[in-house]
Amino acid sequence: MSGERKVMTALVNLLDFDPEQLIAYCGELGEKPFRAKQLQRWIHQFGVSQFDQMTDLAKSLREKLATRAMIAAPNVISDNTSSDGTRKWLIDVGQGNAVETVFIPEENRGTLCISTQAGCAVNCRFCSTGKQGFNRNLSVSEIIGQLWMAEFELRKTKGIATGPKGERQITNVVMMGMGEPLLNFDPTVAALRLMLDDNAYGLSRRRVTVSTSGVVPMMDKLSQECPVALAVSLHASNDALRDGLIPLNKKYPLSELMAACRRYLEFAPRDFITFEYCMLDGVNDSDEHARELIRLVRDVPCKFNLIPFNPFPESGLKRSANPRIKAFAQVLMDAGIVTTTRKTRGDDIDAACGQLAGEVKDRTRVQERMQKMAEYQKKFGENFGKIVEITQ
Repeated sequence: MSGERKVMTALVNLLDFDPEQLIAYCGELGEKPFRAKQLQRWIHQFGVSQFDQMTDLAKSLREKLATRAMIAAPNVISDNTSSDGTRKWLIDVGQGNAVETVFIPEENRGTLCISTQAGCAVNCRFCSTGKQGFNRNLSVSEIIGQLWMAEFELRKTKGIATGPKGERQITNVVMMGMGEPLLNFDPTVAALRLMLDDNAYGLSRRRVTVSTSGVVPMMDKLSQECPVALAVSLHASNDALRDGLIPLNKKYPLSELMAACRRYLEFAPRDFITFEYCMLDGVNDSDEHARELIRLVRDVPCKFNLIPFNPFPESGLKRSANPRIKAFAQVLMDAGIVTTTRKTRGDDIDAACGQLAGEVKDRTRVQERMQKMAEYQKKFGENFGKIVEITQ
């Protein structure tokens, strides 16, 4: 075979395609649009990753896909379940980076919290995730792959056969995991379109929430391209306070943020914005702060979600006492603002709000474990998966 060169073509990951992109890809293969819809149902409603199992696709199409495409979510490093039923997966996204995905079961719904970046550049003072810095944006397959993996893992745990959306375990999705979704805009929107598409997950726009720290231009862009429910990480009642808690506020101060919220509501599926407010002892939790908030949001239909702070050593902050949180909430409610206090979930597995990626001091251990896994994979090749299965 001297002189010959074997050209290896990289397989396309179909989890990277939103509905329109999958139709276009099938068109490149000489297939009609309805084939893309069939393919999408197999992937996202049935959780099938092997093309030969997609029985209503033409054999010729299955053969094309087998040599050109794949369906691959990121690998799971660890899978832990809290005493309260909250389940957290640590996901390997390569190059020593890991992100976390959290499922919160409740009586009438199941909510999945999805990450959009490895690390975070916003660096909010009260969030341990931001203390690891920003590594990179996640791809579409790494974002939607968290939902794909979690949905079918949960079905297996419940003993539910794979099937269409009527058997779904996840009813709500919140983009509130690691990272700022609007700083990874295009992949986030592509993933949102899959969540909403009836041939994929068929979720209501009201049941999909993007949380932002206030990236004003991207809030406007989201309202035009894919308006879903919006949550804004507010956490302060004035610019001086917010500048110290959320550095992004120096670029997009509260007056601009409130104006962006009003604009977003013209296109939003809900008639209110959810403001998230982390309760920090002696920092932002006085009655005067609450009254200042009332003045700030007077022209923005909203509700407040008060979040008891989850302490970590590097923050230098403490959680507000429960009586203080209740008094703060009462001031808001007396002004006619719907106010809830988030119940802490998953504390024992570091899955609560602001805890994703665990305590800062523990991240080195995660990276060391990932490095060892990479070394084992290189050493054992195809047998690596069997070894991991046995050790787990």
